[in-house]
Amino acid sequence: MATKKSNPTLDKIGDNEEVFTLRGRDESAPQTVVFWIAANINNPGCPDAKLREALDCALKMRRTAERRAAD
Repeated sequence: MATKKSNPTLDKIGDNEEVFTLRGRDESAPQTVVFWIAANINNPGCPDAKLREALDCALKMRRTAERRAAD
């Protein structure tokens, strides 16, 4: 049986905390991630590695072949 890999960010979600998920093929996903980066770039509590990871994610989303409106 395969074990599920733990995600430190998801592990921090509280029982009553709202979560919003973006799919890579959503047309607005890359721009939304870039907006998040811009909003957090001067936040000393947001490590550079996290910002770089978000940028890598946005670039991968932009290259997704099956881009379409959110569903």
